[in-house]
Amino acid sequence: MTLSIRNQLPGTVTEVRPGEAMATVKLRLDGGQDLTAAITVEAARDLRLTEGTAVRALVKSTEVSLATAPVGRVSIRNQLPGTVRDLATGAAMATVKIAIRGGELTSAITKESVADLGLTAGTEVVALIKSTEVALATA
Repeated sequence: MTLSIRNQLPGTVTEVRPGEAMATVKLRLDGGQDLTAAITVEAARDLRLTEGTAVRALVKSTEVSLATAPVGRVSIRNQLPGTVRDLATGAAMATVKIAIRGGELTSAITKESVADLGLTAGTEVVALIKSTEVALATA
């Protein structure tokens, strides 16, 4: 299956913590970073997620926010450090390609945000992704 979602990060489930309706799934990405996904308990069951299950974390580029330093005291669980590899700016929006350990992320942010953050190729950034915006897929 081919998807329009640019961000497809391979990893392995390290923990599944089911709640009443939602499950928290912790992953270790192939690049060594930890990532958390919040999915329904039903989805976790349908995917048969257990420790050691190989998965792909899927994140739309519009759900990847950027900061120029780690952000403390914030509810966003996923903070992946990286370096801006490339950017393409349009009239209102920009696409930012970020090299992270073991892969690449794409972020779609406003042109104003690119200017406010001073982003150029080589800028160190932190990609911020809410756990509720991470979908999981198995092979």
